[in-house]
Amino acid sequence: MTRFARSLPLLTVGALLLTAACSAETRTEERPSPSQTPADEPGGGGPEGADGGSAADAPVLDPLPADIPADLQPYYEQELTWRGCPGVPGFQCAMLTVPLDYESVDPADDIQLTVTRARAGGADRLGALLMNPGGPGASAVEFAQDAANYIFPAEVREQYDMVGLDARGTGGSEPVECLTGPEMDATTQVDRTPDDEEEMQALLTAHEEFAAGCQANSGRLLEHISTIESARDMDVLRSVLGDERLHYVGFSYGTKLGAVYAGLFPQRVGHLVLDAAVDPRLSTLDLDREQAGGFETAFRSFAADCASRRSCPLGSEGGDDASANLLAFFAELDATPLETGQDRPLTESLATTGVAMALYSESLWSELRQALTAAMEDGDGAPLLALADAYNEREPDGSYGTTMFAFPAISCLDSPAATTTPEEVLAQLPEYEEASPTFGRDFAWATLLCGVWPVEPSGTPLTIPAAGADPILVIGTTRDPATPFSWAEGLADQLQSGILLTYDGDGHGAYGSDSCVDAVVNDYLLANTTPEEGASCP
Repeated sequence: MTRFARSLPLLTVGALLLTAACSAETRTEERPSPSQTPADEPGGGGPEGADGGSAADAPVLDPLPADIPADLQPYYEQELTWRGCPGVPGFQCAMLTVPLDYESVDPADDIQLTVTRARAGGADRLGALLMNPGGPGASAVEFAQDAANYIFPAEVREQYDMVGLDARGTGGSEPVECLTGPEMDATTQVDRTPDDEEEMQALLTAHEEFAAGCQANSGRLLEHISTIESARDMDVLRSVLGDERLHYVGFSYGTKLGAVYAGLFPQRVGHLVLDAAVDPRLSTLDLDREQAGGFETAFRSFAADCASRRSCPLGSEGGDDASANLLAFFAELDATPLETGQDRPLTESLATTGVAMALYSESLWSELRQALTAAMEDGDGAPLLALADAYNEREPDGSYGTTMFAFPAISCLDSPAATTTPEEVLAQLPEYEEASPTFGRDFAWATLLCGVWPVEPSGTPLTIPAAGADPILVIGTTRDPATPFSWAEGLADQLQSGILLTYDGDGHGAYGSDSCVDAVVNDYLLANTTPEEGASCP
């Protein structure tokens, strides 16, 4: 992972794919949420989506009524039973009850969500500060317990309760289940950049088996783990915690979750920090293709740094030469995987995942350089396999974390897919390879999983104005691999109260890693101070 465990697949399909934002299959009969209505006016142009539309065509997410419906009152008025969290000093844990289906509430179908908190240490408590590390699918409970003391300074922890809520379908909150550990081992080794008809069929079969496993082991839950439903869960928790407004820090996909909350409940927005932002207006095709470009930018930045060192396994030129050398290495692995000292050799797919893993954070560049040296020069695939395992949440006992399952399940419900057949992928390959010569093919083929997903999408790309919300702080990093900077610009632009802070740097997410960004965010959280338009760090 990157710093503080937030390097899980923040907008990536993880175990099966490299880093493509996956969404659900395009269908002739969509079931839009009642809160989604067509935009009255086009909003500022944008790239064409898979359906021929553009970001400007994304329907507006309208607010829900301010009054809580009678059938939801019991959820909003429930009392949590807090207990100490085993092995986590200073944190309490509880279970939050929410309806499985907000549109057809039936207490018999209620689900339980895991929540954790560390109480504010000072007398001047400002409220609860919810956080989400992204994914979708990474555990907010684990993130809060592991990272709160590192990312948030003492003065913030003195005035806010540190709160993590595992979103439905993730972590300890009715997690999506799909495949066994051995089945996942086989899946992660499938060739993700097929060269012929046989390999294309093998990849498609792997996607179909994964999707079927999710349906068999998770059932109806797959229909009710959308971002809109998770945002509504957060509002229930806000009420249960006794706060009139929601205070929130979200990273990567967590910015989409926070923005959706603001769109549904603008009058309840407190301090919202959206770091490594996602533009919810973009189609899956645009998200995938632009994210491929983000990883290309990050790789070129890494390659330039590597080339400046005394010895770089990718050569001394960087740029196109480094890309060509890495692709040649991947081709060698495609023909002959490397030994790793385990019964799992380093395949092309696992090596690609290992490289992508290290591009999330500049702090991992040295580890990546050493891992590539071991593989390319010494024939030792173990270090790159370790990076891939960290990305895939594979434990030493062979089990896998829930993010690998929750990510596609949530993404495939939220928005129509970019492709549904191998032929469509082949047609789009040139666009992907233009965006990313190094990773474009992997991104393009990644889109097939949601094309075979067993549950119809309930969502669509959205424009989120959140009219009437208090100022919302949006942060974008100029060389972010997983969430390109243009996405932060797009999110800040559509939010009527959005304020963009630019971080000129590398890595995925800026808060907690740059003193300038930290100062701006902390002033916003503690003193309600917002940066001026055009503000940047360092």
